[in-house]
Amino acid sequence: MTESPRSSFVYVTYIRTTPERLWSALVSPEFAEQYWLGARPEADWKVGGAWKLVLPDGRVADTGEITEFDPPKRLAIRWRNEFMPELKAEGWSLCTMDLEAGDAAVKLTVTHAIDRADSRLIGAVSGGWPQILSNLKTLLETGSVLLPPKYLRAS
Repeated sequence: MTESPRSSFVYVTYIRTTPERLWSALVSPEFAEQYWLGARPEADWKVGGAWKLVLPDGRVADTGEITEFDPPKRLAIRWRNEFMPELKAEGWSLCTMDLEAGDAAVKLTVTHAIDRADSRLIGAVSGGWPQILSNLKTLLETGSVLLPPKYLRAS
């Protein structure tokens, strides 16, 4: 039996905060809008709940479904791009966020993967996630974001 081709992006960061505060930052639309470069993630935060990412002009960038919800440890979203036809055509990906408490910081690991070789979606998110997660870390640690909303752009 052979494995299907897969593309993935993994980002690990350590944030000086508590798991509970980081979890709250991930699931609060008002807080998340600050570090998501102007976009707003909205969801019914439970397994099976709908999820979407809304752009500042009201367009829906991405949609999905919460597949795992284990506060404050793990969040997983079945995810599909909606506004770029070539990315939407690739179908569903999976984004997982794992939080691990440490002595001075929380380790956040974001893995975004799709069962497709050479995925353009994974190429696009690999440009966006570092911006978003750098903003999240800076916002939680200093109270302000590193990159203003104008930096949200397709890769």
